[in-house]
Amino acid sequence: MRVVLVTGAGSGIGAACCRRLAGPDTAILVHTRKNAEGAERVAASVRERGGEAEAMLGDIADAALPEALVARAVERFGRLDGVVFAAGFADKTPFTAATDAVFAKSLDAVLWGFLRTARAALPHLQEGRIVAISSFVAHVFRTDVATFPASAAAKAGMEAAVRALAVEAAPTGTTVNAVAPGYTRKDPGAHAALTPAQWEAVTAKIPLRRLGTPEDVAAMVGFLLSPEAGYVTGQVIHVNGGLI
Repeated sequence: MRVVLVTGAGSGIGAACCRRLAGPDTAILVHTRKNAEGAERVAASVRERGGEAEAMLGDIADAALPEALVARAVERFGRLDGVVFAAGFADKTPFTAATDAVFAKSLDAVLWGFLRTARAALPHLQEGRIVAISSFVAHVFRTDVATFPASAAAKAGMEAAVRALAVEAAPTGTTVNAVAPGYTRKDPGAHAALTPAQWEAVTAKIPLRRLGTPEDVAAMVGFLLSPEAGYVTGQVIHVNGGLI
């Protein structure tokens, strides 16, 4: 039985990762901040595919929550084999308008959330897998593309932590990687960082001429959690349709 903790899994990419990983040989702890209905729906989809699942709520920015998530996964399923850190949000507040609190909110949820989750998980992982969901916002900076300064700082810091942790985790056979999605379609009814007109404009800038889907990203996450990816570590892999 493979046991995976997926944070930020009530909708979007995190939920798609749960569905991708689900199967008779997999148990998933489904985390979301407060979307209890979404988390239970995702957990049910895992069970429908023959897997085991349990949902747990909490703010990943709470310093105590990452350790509690790991402890619950181990207590409920007996072990931990992988972590998908998909918790986070997009903040497009302009740099000059962003207060300390704006930056702190992104750093606490994304960077510190990842650091604490990985730190809590690592002692339980032998030949395990850690995958962090980053973003194109840490890589694409142009006048014709919206910038997300606080999110970019948090995601870039997370990517650096991924590379550092990959070196330290290597002796246990554990791999640590990040996936950086491009513009990705939201679930129906979910909050979107851009207007419909802005989405149409950015789609024209993507070489493949379409937005990504949560399933596109989940496919790469599924590979990185697989035995076949055992020699891939310390990488940031872009799933963005060719966005430069």
